[in-house]
Amino acid sequence: RMAFTYPEVRRDDSKVDDYHGVKISDPYNWLEDPDSEETKMFVEQQNKLTMPFLEQCAVKEHSIGIMVFILYKPYIILYKMYFLSPYPIPTHKLTYHRTLAFLDKKNPTMFFKPFVGRLSEECEYFAYGLSSAGSDWVTVHFLKADDLSKLPDVLERVKFSCLAWTHDAKGIFYNRYPRRDGKADGTETTTNLNQKLYYHVIGTSQSEDILVAEFPDNPKWHSIQVSDDGRYAVLSITEGCEPVNRLWYCDLQQLPNGITGLLPWVKLVDTFEAQYTYITNEGTVFTLRTNLDAPRYRLITIDLQKPEQTHWKTLIPQHEKDVLGFVECVNQRYLLVNYVHDVKDILQLYELQSGKLIRDLPLDVGTVVGLSCKKKHPDFFYKFTSFTTPGIIYHCDLSQPDPEPTIFRQVEVKGINPSDYQTTQVFYPSKDGTKIPMFLVHARGIERDSSHPVFLYGYGGFENSIQPYYNTAYLLFIRHLGGILAVANIRGGGEYGQTWHKAGTLGNKQNCFDDFQCAAEYLIQEGYTTASRIAINGASNGGLLVAACVNQRPELFGCAVAEVGVMDMLKFHKFTIGHAWTTDYGCADDPEQFKWLIKYSPLHNLPQTPRDGTPYPAMLLLTADHDDRVVPLHTLKYVATLQHGVGRSPGQTQLLLVRVDTRSGHGAGKPTAKAILEDTHIFSFIAQTLKLTEVLAGVFSSTQCISSSSHFQFSPIIIFKGFF
Repeated sequence: RMAFTYPEVRRDDSKVDDYHGVKISDPYNWLEDPDSEETKMFVEQQNKLTMPFLEQCAVKEHSIGIMVFILYKPYIILYKMYFLSPYPIPTHKLTYHRTLAFLDKKNPTMFFKPFVGRLSEECEYFAYGLSSAGSDWVTVHFLKADDLSKLPDVLERVKFSCLAWTHDAKGIFYNRYPRRDGKADGTETTTNLNQKLYYHVIGTSQSEDILVAEFPDNPKWHSIQVSDDGRYAVLSITEGCEPVNRLWYCDLQQLPNGITGLLPWVKLVDTFEAQYTYITNEGTVFTLRTNLDAPRYRLITIDLQKPEQTHWKTLIPQHEKDVLGFVECVNQRYLLVNYVHDVKDILQLYELQSGKLIRDLPLDVGTVVGLSCKKKHPDFFYKFTSFTTPGIIYHCDLSQPDPEPTIFRQVEVKGINPSDYQTTQVFYPSKDGTKIPMFLVHARGIERDSSHPVFLYGYGGFENSIQPYYNTAYLLFIRHLGGILAVANIRGGGEYGQTWHKAGTLGNKQNCFDDFQCAAEYLIQEGYTTASRIAINGASNGGLLVAACVNQRPELFGCAVAEVGVMDMLKFHKFTIGHAWTTDYGCADDPEQFKWLIKYSPLHNLPQTPRDGTPYPAMLLLTADHDDRVVPLHTLKYVATLQHGVGRSPGQTQLLLVRVDTRSGHGAGKPTAKAILEDTHIFSFIAQTLKLTEVLAGVFSSTQCISSSSHFQFSPIIIFKGFF
C-alpha cells in the first residue's frame, strides 16, 4: 500500500521532441517556466506534502539541529595581509563563511562578510561582492580598508567574475554580462553568454568602465590576473569546464596613457589544447602550471622574449603518480607546491629558479584547504583539515634560520574527540576491475556485523577531487547512529589527474555510476552494512549520480538524497550556464552524444507509468527557487515523473519527496539557520526511512536543548569551483 498520495499533476502528452529521428515525450515541459502559476502551485503542493513529514520526524530541528549548531564553531583561515575568516560549516559543497577581520592573534576584530572579496595590493581598498537569495549574480561594492568607509562605486551584472586590482590601486578588472530583456535575479533560465572583461576606475560610475576584452564570435568567458610584479595582465580564455585555455598577456608598462580601451593582447598560447595557469614571473620569464603532455600536471617556464614552444622549459616535471595541485610563490625565490597522493595532500617547498625540492612540510592525512602568502613576504600560513579535524592553521617564517611550521591556531569542537574515530582508505574493484579509492570514517573498533547505517557520498565530475573534509553533521551521524561515512573517489574527478577525469566523462560517464554502485556492493560484501541501511547522497553533478544509480540499481540502496541534481540530460545545455558542462557530458544536439545521454539521463530512465518490479528506495530531492546554476526545472520535472510512475506502482511503499527551498540558490549565500535546517531535514529523512529513530530517541532524551533563535546571526557562503 502506498505510504503517500501524491498530488495530481497535469501531463501534456502532446509535447514530444525529435532527437535525430527519436521521439522523446516531455509531458512536464510546462514546469520549465518558473513564473507560471501552475509551476508555483506544483511547488506549493509538493512542499505541503514534504515539509510536515520532515518536521514530524523523530530527529527534528530542536534535536540534531541544535546539536549541529552547538558544534559549528568558527573555523579560521588566514588571508593575505593577515586577515582572518571563520568557517562555520565547511562541507562537501565547499561551504564556507568568509569574514575578514583585522588580526590580533588574541582578539581579531570583525571586518566584513563578503560573498567574494579582493584587497588591493597595498590594502588601500577592498572590493567585495554580495549575492541576493543565493543567486550566482553578484553586485560588487568597495570599502576603504583603513576606516571601512564605503565608496559610492557599484558594479552590477557580475557573474563568474574575476576581481584583479592593478598594483597602483587605481582600478580593478572584472567580468560582466550585457543587459538583456527579462529578469536577472537568479530565477531566470536564459543562457548566460557574451561575458566581457572591463576595467573599473575607482571613483567613477560603472557606465564609464573601460572594455578591455571581448569575444563576440566566441561567447564564453575569461578571467584575468595581474602578475606578481604588477607589470602584466594575464588573460585566461576558456570555453567550457574542460581544463584547457588560451593564455594572452598585456604589458601594462607599455601603455603610455594607461588603460583607455581594448588592450593590445599578445597571444602567448592561442589554442584549446591544454591548461595554462600563471604562477609567477621573473621579469619576462613566466612560470606556469600546465597539463600539456602531463595529465597529472607539471610546471614549465616560458620566456616572453622567446615564446616559441621549442624554447619552453620544464621546471618541475610530472610526478609518476601524484597530481600537482596548487602552487604559490613565497619569499621571492621559493615555491609552495601541493601534490595529491592517493587523494591526500602533500605540501613541499621548492626553489623557484632550479625547481629543486628543498623539504616536505608536516601534514597529517587530510587536505590543505587554505593558503595565505605573497611572493614579497617571507612568511606564510596554511590550514589543514580532515574528516575529524575542523582546522589547524600553521605558520612558517622563511626569514628565520631553520624555519619550522608552528601551530598558529587550532580549532577544537566541544564534544568531539578525534581519537574516538577511525579513518581508513580502501581500494575496491569497479565493474571493469579498476581500483577505486574510498574513505571510511566510523567509531573506532566497530564490528563488521552488517548492522551499520552508511552515508555514501560521491561526485565524480569536472576534475573535482573529493578530499578529506570536516563536516559536523557527518560526525553526528557516526557518533549518534553508529553510522559509517563512506566517500567514494569515483572516476570523473581529478583525484589522479586528467586520465581519471576523462575516464568518467562523455561516452565514459557510465563508469561513474558503476564505480558508485560497486562502492555499495563492497560495503555489503565486507560486512559493514546491508543494502537497506545504505543512504546515498550527492549534490549538483552528484545529484545526477544519485538519481542515475537509483534508476539502474534501486535494490542496492535504502535511501537516496539528491541535491540540486542535473536530471534532464537532453536539455541541460539550454539553461543558464549549462552549456559549459557539455565538455563533461556531451550534448544531445549531436547524434552520437545523444545516444550516450539517453542511456543514463535520470529523467528519461524513470518508468513513465505505474509498473510492477523492484521498488525504489526512499528518495528526497532538494532544489531551490534561486538556483541559476542547475535550475529547479531539473528536479521538478524529475519528481513529477517519479511520483507519476514509480509513486503509483503497487509495490512502492517508500516515500518519494521533494523539498523546494525559497530565497536560496545552488548553495551560495545560504544563512546558517537555513543550512542547519537543511542538514537536519536530510538526516531526519535518512533516520526515519532507514528506521534509525529508536537509537536517536535514546540519544536525545537526555540532551538539554537550548533555544537557537538568538544564535543564527551569521551567514555561510558556498563557493563552487568553476561553473558547477
